[in-house]
Amino acid sequence: MAAAFVGRVAFFAISMVLLSSFATATDFFVGDNDGWKLEYNYTKWAQDKVFHVGDVLVFKYNNNSHNVLKVNATSFKDCVTSDPLETFQSGHDWISLQSPGKKWYICGIAGHCADHQMKLVINVLADGPAPAPTSSSHSLVSSLAVMVTAAMIAVAAIFA
Repeated sequence: MAAAFVGRVAFFAISMVLLSSFATATDFFVGDNDGWKLEYNYTKWAQDKVFHVGDVLVFKYNNNSHNVLKVNATSFKDCVTSDPLETFQSGHDWISLQSPGKKWYICGIAGHCADHQMKLVINVLADGPAPAPTSSSHSLVSSLAVMVTAAMIAVAAIFA
């Protein structure tokens, strides 16, 4: 009976460790405190960041003045807004990075991309977990998972 209990505790502990790895996704606030706006260098903003599948881009902006279009490489280069892959216009868009590879985003308001450089290109990596989370909710989930795992291991050790 004690062996079955230890087995269940070990399974639960391993599950918590695996779940905590999902909590390491990072929320990237595009433009940091400046948000999505005219005359901002988004290439410079992105240059020191590493994006992974599961991370989230957060675009914050005035939705009366801007939007976000996910586009292909050609539309990005030429600031073509007529055929976006996706359109976001809430003013507080959370875009989950679901697959690896290059991702291109532009503002679809006339002139904002071409004349004011409202464009962002990133490369999303598939390998490994993202760096430490920037969101307090992710940190809380990760911390709780580690604490629960440690408690379960301690209980398993007592009954071993």
